[in-house]
Amino acid sequence: MTRHIAPAAATFKGAAGNTLAADVYGEEGPPVLLLHGGGQTRHAWRKTGELIARMGRIAYAVDQRGHGDSQWIAGGNGYNFADFAADARVLANTLAERSGVRPVTVGASLGGIACMLAEGGVQRPVNGNVFSALVLVDITPRVDLDGVGKVQAFMRSHAQEGFGTIAEAADAVAAYLPHRPRPRSHEGLKKNLRLHPDGRWRWHWDPKFLDGKRRTGPGAGATEQALVEAAQRITIPALLVRGASSELVQEEHAKDFLKLVPHASYVDVSGARHMVAGDRNDQFANAIESFLERLNANQ
Repeated sequence: MTRHIAPAAATFKGAAGNTLAADVYGEEGPPVLLLHGGGQTRHAWRKTGELIARMGRIAYAVDQRGHGDSQWIAGGNGYNFADFAADARVLANTLAERSGVRPVTVGASLGGIACMLAEGGVQRPVNGNVFSALVLVDITPRVDLDGVGKVQAFMRSHAQEGFGTIAEAADAVAAYLPHRPRPRSHEGLKKNLRLHPDGRWRWHWDPKFLDGKRRTGPGAGATEQALVEAAQRITIPALLVRGASSELVQEEHAKDFLKLVPHASYVDVSGARHMVAGDRNDQFANAIESFLERLNANQ
């Protein structure tokens, strides 16, 4: 039986001086920055963090701004994609100063958007790279906007009123993810909820986060173009991991990405939807492990 690795708690500062909470897996080795998707928390990376630590690296799973135990932005004005990218850039610089090497970064959905813009966006460094390598989890510059709308609709459906019990939240998740076996315990889900003074359980992220610059509505085209241009500037080793049944990233979107970043590797995870690591962690772990081993071999 594989032993669990208890993470150490840490805090970092983001681009606006905002506090970012993190779990750190491992004690020495090159850093790997793990950035979760919108509406998730750092706890989504527990198994991935343990895997990376066993490979002799240090994994930093960070709650992005407005999520989990990280600071919420007063007034909600600070949840645009560029803001998340700015935090990713600052985190990478901090980890590089600590270790002497640029971190590998693994970004799921929102985290992947942040990483693409941090590495290849207009605010990228004139000389050098932000990361040493990049893994994008079910996100590309072009995605299915209907799929995005469905994800956001689920997030908005209980953002304000919350749930009377954790079991009620579990029922909502099960209805949204009928393909995924229900967990035996609610402890994992509890980490993504916050008990409010009114006795209601609400998701552990700022509802104002949903008002930031997204792919639907005004400006969606401009955002896609910025991501396309950012992807074209990526020269570091890269891997795209797609859920084969993803609501957001279709096979055609993956092919478009590989034209933008022709040196990138690509893995399709069968039986997985948008939340790849949660749906098929075994296959996801194999993809991450193989990619990191290739990086080690080329160093």
